[in-house]
Amino acid sequence: MHRSRLTVSTHRGLVDITREVADAVGLAGVELGLCHVFLHHTSASLIIQENADPSVQHDLETFLSRLVPDGHPSWTHTDEGPDDMPAHVKAALTATSLVIPVENGRLDLGTWQGIYVWEHRTRGHSRRITVTVTG
Repeated sequence: MHRSRLTVSTHRGLVDITREVADAVGLAGVELGLCHVFLHHTSASLIIQENADPSVQHDLETFLSRLVPDGHPSWTHTDEGPDDMPAHVKAALTATSLVIPVENGRLDLGTWQGIYVWEHRTRGHSRRITVTVTG
């Protein structure tokens, strides 16, 4: 078992962390196993998504922002600003952890798949991630 800790600077939207996670898998020296990626936050999330066309990322952000708008009058948790409660809802609708197979010492992702931190807050943050590889 191997554990790596990552710190990722984010901006609202999707931040590709595929290379950082792949590097952690390489350090583990595991030929066959699983890679678990965990985000230590409640207002951002992790997703596996297409990495070829940036318009996919834009469209995902547009869709989720329409579904869960900032500053909606029904939100009561507003101490940290109009984007805080929507960020928690968006994180609840997505995921804060992922499991990816490892084969031949590498992430076994599909051809067009990338691993992303999805920042739901308006301003960027420094997000902490733990990558655990077992095999």
